[in-house]
Amino acid sequence: MSAAFPRHLAPSHLPQVRGHKRRRLLHKDLELFQWVSNTRTPWLDSILPPLSRSADHGLLWAGAAAALALTRGQRRRAAVRGLLSIAIASPLANIPAKLSVRRSRPPIEGVALARRLHRQPSTLSFPSGHSTSAAAFAVGVALETPRVGAAVGVLAGAVAYSRVYTGVHYPGDVAAGILLGTGCALLTTRTWPRRPGKPAKGRSVSHLVDAMPEGEGLVVVVNKASGKASRGTYAEDIRAALPRADVQEREPQDVTEALQEAGRTAPAIGVVGGDGTVNVAASIALETGKPLAVFPGGTLDHFAQDIGICDSADTIAAVRAGTAAAVDIGRIGERGDQIFLNTASIGGYPELVATRERLEEYLGKWPSVAIATLRVLRRGNPLELVVDGRRRRLWLLFAGNGSYAPSGFAPTYRTDLTDGLLDIRMIDADAPLGRTRLTAAVLSGRLGRSRVYEQRLAPQLTLSRADGTHDLAIALDGEVTEALPELVIAKHPKRLLVFRPEN
Repeated sequence: MSAAFPRHLAPSHLPQVRGHKRRRLLHKDLELFQWVSNTRTPWLDSILPPLSRSADHGLLWAGAAAALALTRGQRRRAAVRGLLSIAIASPLANIPAKLSVRRSRPPIEGVALARRLHRQPSTLSFPSGHSTSAAAFAVGVALETPRVGAAVGVLAGAVAYSRVYTGVHYPGDVAAGILLGTGCALLTTRTWPRRPGKPAKGRSVSHLVDAMPEGEGLVVVVNKASGKASRGTYAEDIRAALPRADVQEREPQDVTEALQEAGRTAPAIGVVGGDGTVNVAASIALETGKPLAVFPGGTLDHFAQDIGICDSADTIAAVRAGTAAAVDIGRIGERGDQIFLNTASIGGYPELVATRERLEEYLGKWPSVAIATLRVLRRGNPLELVVDGRRRRLWLLFAGNGSYAPSGFAPTYRTDLTDGLLDIRMIDADAPLGRTRLTAAVLSGRLGRSRVYEQRLAPQLTLSRADGTHDLAIALDGEVTEALPELVIAKHPKRLLVFRPEN
């Protein structure tokens, strides 16, 4: 049974504010709070108070994020974006927003004992921190996976309503929290843009490949140590879906030999692994002219995601239907002995990539980039290079296979893999107070506008050591290798044939 709300409390709980409209709004807020308190819904008494408590300190959302992180693809990114949204929204709600308004908690006298929390909060009331975090997480998830976001949104709405139901917030507190949390989730797209719904553009070449309804003629090499492949059942899943495919599980040291043998004998090559493993398979597929089936089994799978492969089911569907696209590949040197699917980089960037990718799965894109860049700047020394005939001192140099978004030093995705261009990004070490200015630009998220940063598109790039004496360490798709003292980075004259679902 709900306790009748003492009406004589209403005037005393209206703060003394100027302005008829504002006072009227506060009065309506109190009336709505009283109405909720006087509703009789005993079946909710055993649901909403425990749910409200479960969201204390964001524990409910941390658990939801952990569950999503155990899955693959977009849902894992959704978990990261949801937590990043909370990391921005919660401090704003609980410190500056509460202190700027200083609204007291609602009167608890009219709230039934069965609804009340065991421990009443003593902090300020406006806005609701629980509602802020709930909305931030739900919208953050929805930005990546709308279907999952809708389900999380129902849970978030229940948490928000529970704050009024248990008598610890006014409806206006909850509404303000929802607006703040939503805004902070949307703000994450400024530094970590959403991937577009469509894969990167590629030239359709389905007429050049054969459909393989049961995988006949396909040899798939599984790198047993690659990212998710080391923890999954990829081989069994592929064998079940494509029973006539030859699926081989290999240790890392045997993967290249197995792929080379597949390139000599099989009509099509398949590979399970991360970007480094896919790079090896792509090099063999280019050399032999065979179509490549990429089964994403790494940690981040940048290339697979850009071509529209979220999981093995997408690749299986493309192999069965015989749908494929031709995409650009980057090369190092005139003959193209070394290739890259995503990026080539020198200087501190190989270390930056390695550090960022260790952190990115847990912290999200921008925080990982910031931490990794600061570590590289603290430990590294500038490189003396000649770039397109011009002597330069650089901290980092990045060359992307195609134009990346967004600008700045956190490239995330591509929309076109047939543009014939390199995305070149450099950080200048000659600018006055360059390290300090770069650090400030990274921390403020304004690296793309900093004078120490340069970005341009070009068909090729020539590089050499200024002293001409030492080889360059270069990272191709995150794997560090040695290159000649002078090298050319450009597009490969051939395009890679890769299976992917029709757009």
